[in-house]
Amino acid sequence: MFIKANAKINVFLDVVSNREDQYHNLDMVMLPIELHDMIEIEKLPSTRDTYVVCDHVELKETKYNLIMTTINVMKEKYGIKDNFDVKVHKEIPICAGLGGGSSNAAATIKALNTMYKLNMSLDEMINIGKTIGADIPFCLTNSPARVTGIGENIRRIKLHHGYDVLIVKPDEGLSTKKMFALADEQGVEHSNGDEVENALVFGNDTKLSECVFNSLEKIAISQIPEIEKIKQMLKNDGFNIVLMSGSGSAVFALTTDHKKARTMFKKYDKQGFNTYLTRTL
Repeated sequence: MFIKANAKINVFLDVVSNREDQYHNLDMVMLPIELHDMIEIEKLPSTRDTYVVCDHVELKETKYNLIMTTINVMKEKYGIKDNFDVKVHKEIPICAGLGGGSSNAAATIKALNTMYKLNMSLDEMINIGKTIGADIPFCLTNSPARVTGIGENIRRIKLHHGYDVLIVKPDEGLSTKKMFALADEQGVEHSNGDEVENALVFGNDTKLSECVFNSLEKIAISQIPEIEKIKQMLKNDGFNIVLMSGSGSAVFALTTDHKKARTMFKKYDKQGFNTYLTRTL
């Protein structure tokens, strides 16, 4: 079967505190976007192993990725004996802060739920997902949300209007694990997610441009200065709502002007940037 794995962006990300279990308490406002990978998964009942392959040149070694982890967790919990052939058709850039790995894992949970008629509720899927990765519960929900705890507490929100999303990513990516380690070491700033949530719900884009926030952004810029250059480039071209997503390194701009988004996408793409044009769901 085929299943979509949608990317996400963080319009607010506050690393509230670290925990003894190596996770972090977070406060986030997250939006799913149309940009997606496609997961193709088939049963291999007569083989001794599961195979995961990807059409992305940098992800050929996938033995230990989140899809494999997810399959093993599901097999153990539900007594699934089959192995699988999984093909990942990649569109979400890697090491970008767009939730590519987490969305792939969430899609795998949904696929196995359907294939084996497990009738899992969303809460049951989230309980499995949160043991594998912090963004997986949100990717399972796949709806605009305020997300707290280690990612398991999800409260859906309703956007006043949707946005075109222009994404520009430096060639160099960032490791989520490294970024949170640096956050623990250096400390981070904090902000108020209520303002971001209210701006989205009431459609106040002027306010939204003033309060989008990412605790990890300054640390990311210290590692990849091009992130700041891309942010400034987008602002100079008239985008007001600009932020790095997740642990980086992708930067996004939100706009309701589709013509402008399309024009700037073509401009940046022609200049050789890693550029993606998509929409909020």
